[in-house]
Amino acid sequence: MKLATYKDGTRDGQLIVVSKDLTHAHYASQSANKMQEVLDDWNFISPQLEDIYQTLNAGRARQAFTFDPKMCMAPLPRAYQWADGSAFVNHIELVRAARGASMPESFLDDPLMYQGGSDDFLGPTDPIRCASEAYGIDFEAEVAVITADVPMQTTAIDAVSAVRLVMLANDVSLRELIPGEISKGFGFYQSKPATAFSPVAVTVDEIAQEWRNGRLYLTITSTWNARRVGMCEAGPEMTFGFGELIAHAAKTRNIRAGSIFGSGTVSNKAVENKGLKEWPKGYSCIAEKRAIEMIQDGKSVTEYMKYGDTIRIEAKGNDGQSVFGAIDQVVAPTADSKTLTTQVVAKIAPRIDGGDSSDQEN
Repeated sequence: MKLATYKDGTRDGQLIVVSKDLTHAHYASQSANKMQEVLDDWNFISPQLEDIYQTLNAGRARQAFTFDPKMCMAPLPRAYQWADGSAFVNHIELVRAARGASMPESFLDDPLMYQGGSDDFLGPTDPIRCASEAYGIDFEAEVAVITADVPMQTTAIDAVSAVRLVMLANDVSLRELIPGEISKGFGFYQSKPATAFSPVAVTVDEIAQEWRNGRLYLTITSTWNARRVGMCEAGPEMTFGFGELIAHAAKTRNIRAGSIFGSGTVSNKAVENKGLKEWPKGYSCIAEKRAIEMIQDGKSVTEYMKYGDTIRIEAKGNDGQSVFGAIDQVVAPTADSKTLTTQVVAKIAPRIDGGDSSDQEN
């Protein structure tokens, strides 16, 4: 089934059930008002929502209404935890190669992960608000899952069974702020603003043919300013499946229902063409494009996002229909952005002129 959360003026919104083709919806209030309620009592509530879903798809739901993605919050508007991995090691290899560094062998066995802010997610069409273009605004197309309870020290195999819902994410990064934060040796914070999620989250059985070994075997399309820049395969080259990512997080702690895990930037390897490397599937973040340029030409020329830029992230099934709906956002300033942009440019310009700042692994 497919679930979403409609804006209703509250922090947690109103849970709705969405039809398979994403055209109609039905309020879930007879079973649950909020997504977290479902996650807390999944075995009891989810069958009731499944009944609504089947009725909706059959065209027999009397109180169905037209589904509007613009009305959506994130499927889970705020979560107990948002942990983002870097499961596509090709992305790590690229950004490191761009600065002449190799990837440690341990990265093939031990995933990278950071804990981001989970108190202020964005809906699929909410603007990406940033105080300054000079922060280096970048999109990141990812796959994400929402879990049930996961006990400490769980295995990767068991962890996969805890996945309740799958969705897409735009894990926005502020690239010019990352080097300063990383140099402190204490991880991301200011460089990772609010993350956006697809309009709907779907149950694993809904994507049974595309969900294998904790991986989503679909193409993630990224369209930047109406130009398609990436059609990256999310399944085959995902080094760590979600089972491994969740088990990694659960090594020393329990994971509670309503925790969200991200895959990191979906990334595909280059292919050889007449002795040269090419990336025919494109890219899922600008930092990766800049890394490719550095490797090929010795310099990065693609700029990060500007105010007014748009980004659309979507995955379609074999039937050509959108599975999760599209993340469709525009970059917008905050009220005092103009003054702050001037101050920020003056402060970080020496670093920008001195070289690429995209050397980070998420």
